[in-house]
Amino acid sequence: MLRRIGKASTRRIYPSLVIRRRVAVRGHVQGVFFRETTRRRALAAGIAGWVSNRPDGTVEAVFEGEREGVEHLVAFAREGPRGARVDWVDVVSEEPEALEGFEIR
Repeated sequence: MLRRIGKASTRRIYPSLVIRRRVAVRGHVQGVFFRETTRRRALAAGIAGWVSNRPDGTVEAVFEGEREGVEHLVAFAREGPRGARVDWVDVVSEEPEALEGFEIR
C-alpha cells in the first residue's frame, strides 16, 4: 500500500535528493514478468512507486527516490527483463509526491 507524506516535511529532510520519473514502455513488455522484475529491483534499491500494464500493451511505471536508484530503474526499463523486447521508452520528470513502498497495479 502506498502512503503519501506531506510534501513540505519531505522537502525539509531532503530538498533535492528525491526525484520522480514516469516511464511508458512499448514493445513486447507484457507477459514477460516486467512488472514483477521492476518491483523487485525497486524494492532492492529503496525506490517507491508503482508499475502497471496498460490496455494498449504498454507498461507504465512511476519511480520516486534518490537519483541514482531512479535512474537505474529507468535504465532497466529501457532494456526490460529476459524475454522482453523494448521498442520505445518515454520518460517524464514529475514533482515528487513522497510515496512510500512499491506496488504492482
